[in-house]
Amino acid sequence: MDEHAEALEADLLRHYGIDLLDWHRGRLSSRRLATLVRYLPRDSALHREVQGEAAEWSVTDYLLAHVVDQLAEANWMFAMVNRDEDAEPLEYPTPVRRPGDEHREEAGTPRVTTERDVAAFFAL
Repeated sequence: MDEHAEALEADLLRHYGIDLLDWHRGRLSSRRLATLVRYLPRDSALHREVQGEAAEWSVTDYLLAHVVDQLAEANWMFAMVNRDEDAEPLEYPTPVRRPGDEHREEAGTPRVTTERDVAAFFAL
């Protein structure tokens, strides 16, 4: 808690109108504080501080990025099949960057989505 106290204090004031010092003063129980922290909105300062850019991405954002990637791949396949035989091959499309994907594969190497990736994405 010490590491993210400022973000937590800002969120408690912004979202609930509660001063974090009330917990220290005994006016706010630890159970209530834990509940309020657990259910902070996705746009809270604490979530952004802990999760980084990923806190701003919803399931919809990830699905849209996946749709864009799939469309780019389909267009690339269509162009490859219908290009002149003597033409240079087209570069494989670069996927949309997602939070935490700094290690993402280089362009030109398609990424295969596995069952484990899907399960991890949906936290199954």
